[in-house]
Amino acid sequence: MIDTLYEWIWWDRFWLPVNLTWADLEDRDGRVYAKASDLYVTLPYAIGFLLVRYLFERLIATPLAASVGIREKARLRVPDNPILELYYLSHSRNPGQAVIDGLSKKSGWCVRQVERWFRKRRNQDRPGVLKKFREASWRFVFYLLALIGGVVSLYDKEWFYDTWEVWNGFPKQTMLDSQYWYYILEMSFYGSLLFRVTFDVKRKDFKEQIIHHLATLTLLSFSWCVNYIRIGTLVMLIHDASDVLLESAKLFNYHHCLYRLHHSRLIHCTWVYPTLQYPPFFGYYFFNVMLVVLLFLHIFWAYLILRMVKKFLFGKVSHPFGSGLFHSFFSTLHPFPL
Repeated sequence: MIDTLYEWIWWDRFWLPVNLTWADLEDRDGRVYAKASDLYVTLPYAIGFLLVRYLFERLIATPLAASVGIREKARLRVPDNPILELYYLSHSRNPGQAVIDGLSKKSGWCVRQVERWFRKRRNQDRPGVLKKFREASWRFVFYLLALIGGVVSLYDKEWFYDTWEVWNGFPKQTMLDSQYWYYILEMSFYGSLLFRVTFDVKRKDFKEQIIHHLATLTLLSFSWCVNYIRIGTLVMLIHDASDVLLESAKLFNYHHCLYRLHHSRLIHCTWVYPTLQYPPFFGYYFFNVMLVVLLFLHIFWAYLILRMVKKFLFGKVSHPFGSGLFHSFFSTLHPFPL
């Protein structure tokens, strides 16, 4: 039964164009193709990224933050109350009025004391300035290095300038060493973000971030297995360029719109050009749906940025890294508020 399920999941007609089989993507005639088994290496690499991030945040980001006056402020701890602490950890951080009334009776505290305890307990768990600075610095450095690496590996490729070349000769397109490492490192990084997502600063776009990481990993894994390597590298390059600009911009959304423009061009490349060579198939629709999911997520984030720009221009905006011009700049290393 397991073998039958495996064969059904990897059925050629699902993932490949008509008249092509997985045998056509086996190494031969000097051509090397990506293999699904290669993706296993992203797991130890993701763990390696976590280690590198740990060292970076403590040996580089923390001293850098201290040099510009960003330090963790000591916070007063709430009074010990086992009943309230148990409810806070196991049920809800923000209980309703009926629950507060019940907890007031159980704990022997008045309602106002219980409300004040929960408010202070939530503030106690809020991430500090230093934590946000370190996370943002790590993402910025990786995206910048990934962008440089992507440009170096693609600047002399035909499909970097002409998207029609993405499908020229498909699927018999050999995988280059630069493409291999670009994919493996990028997927490993997103894997490390997924591992850390429950421990990092939780912002308003927490659910969207999880969807984004999962959609990106699914998209890259699929493109790897069916030899959509060329279009995959372009998607990663556009992502990295967008993230570098987003992580460093001062609450300004022009560059995000630039990203959406190029993302739309890539969708045109993956939606129109393949049908000129092969009839549409399941894998074709699957890949494009993942691209559209990412596009909608970035449109959502563009809306958040526009809303924050409006607040910045017409109202007061508290900068998550503190006050001042320098802190205002680094507050954009992650543009979304808590």
